[in-house]
Amino acid sequence: MKAEQLAVPGVRALTPYLPGKPVSELERELGLSNIVKLASNENPLGPSPKALDAVRRMLTESHRYPDGSGFELKAALSAKLDVRPEQITLGNGSNDVLELVARAFLSPQSKAVYSEHAFAVYPILTQAVGAKAAVAPAHDGSRGTRYGHDLQAMAQRVDETTRVVFIANPNNPTGTYLTKTELRSFLGDLPDYVVAVVDEAYFEYVEASDYPDCMAWLSDFSNLIVTRTFSKAYGLAGFRVGYAVSSPSIADLLNRVRQPFNVNFPALEAAQAALDDDEHLVRSVNLNRAGLRQLCEAFAERELSFIPSVGNFVTVKITKPAAPVYDALLRQGVIVRPVGNYGLPNHLRVTVGTEEENRIFLDALDRVLAS
Repeated sequence: MKAEQLAVPGVRALTPYLPGKPVSELERELGLSNIVKLASNENPLGPSPKALDAVRRMLTESHRYPDGSGFELKAALSAKLDVRPEQITLGNGSNDVLELVARAFLSPQSKAVYSEHAFAVYPILTQAVGAKAAVAPAHDGSRGTRYGHDLQAMAQRVDETTRVVFIANPNNPTGTYLTKTELRSFLGDLPDYVVAVVDEAYFEYVEASDYPDCMAWLSDFSNLIVTRTFSKAYGLAGFRVGYAVSSPSIADLLNRVRQPFNVNFPALEAAQAALDDDEHLVRSVNLNRAGLRQLCEAFAERELSFIPSVGNFVTVKITKPAAPVYDALLRQGVIVRPVGNYGLPNHLRVTVGTEEENRIFLDALDRVLAS
C-alpha cells in the first residue's frame, strides 16, 4: 500500500504552505547576487542588537535544554502586556500556537470559519485535523473595505458545529483591518461554544486610531484568544517565537497539546531581550511608515491600484497576470510574493524594505512592465 493511502484524509488532500523564496535558492537557480527579498514581511532592520547580544551570551549553554515553560519570557510578556503568566502560551512562531488551537478545539465533527483572502495557514490547519471549513466572502467594497473581512458574512456561517473563528487583524495578504467597534460587536454576538482567534501578527505596525488592542478585551470574552509574534516588527523571524494570550483555562488546554521545548533556548533569550528594546521597535515602525508611503505613492504614480495596508507590506494589482511578472522580477534579482493562492491572481504582495530596497524593486518593476 502506498504511503499516501495510509495518511488521514485531511492530510492526503492537503496543499502545503509555500513560503517566500529564500535568497539562497534564487542564488543557486540563477547565479545572481545582491538580491533584494521583499517576499516574507520580514523587518529590513533585522533583530534588536540587544537580542543578538543575549543570544551570544547563551551560546555556551547550548548543550542544555531550554526552559520548557518559558518562565522568564512569560514573565517579561506578563509585565509588558499586563496579563498573568498563566494566560500565555508560547509557540514556535505564531503559526505554532494557531496549530495548537486547531488541535485542541477542532475535529471532523466541527467547523472553522474564516474569511476569503485570509492567512493561508487557517485552511491548512482546518483541513489537517479533518474539520470542515466555512469561508466567508470578503467585502466587495460596497459596504466595507474591499478585500477586507466581512464580519456579517462570517457571522452567518457560524452554526452549532462551529468551534473556531479565525480573524486576522490586520489581515495578510490584504493589509486590511477591522475597527474597534465592528470587531467588538462581532465578538459579543458569538455563541459561547465558539473560540474566537484574533491573529495580531502585525499589531506593532498599526497606527490607525480606530484599531483595537484585543488584549484589553480578554476579561470581557472568555473564549477569546489573541496571537502575536516576534517574527515581524521585532525582526526575529529566523528564531521562531510567537505566543497566544487567553483565559488561563484555554491556555491550559493549549499547553496540553504543546510540544515540550517548542521554543528553543536562543529564541527565548532573543525574544526577552527584544521586548526590552523599545528604541529598535520605534525605528522599525518609523522605517515601515516611510517605506509604505514610498511604495504606495510610487504605485499611484504608475496608475497601479493597490490595497491600502496598515501592515509592513502592500498588495498591488498588476495590469496583467501576476505570475509572469513575479518570475521576471526574480530574473532582475527581486523577490516578492505572488498571491494567486489567496484568490488574487493579478496581485503581488510586496514587503516594505529599506528606501534603497524599495527603489530597486520599483526600478525592476518598471523594466518588467515595460518589456
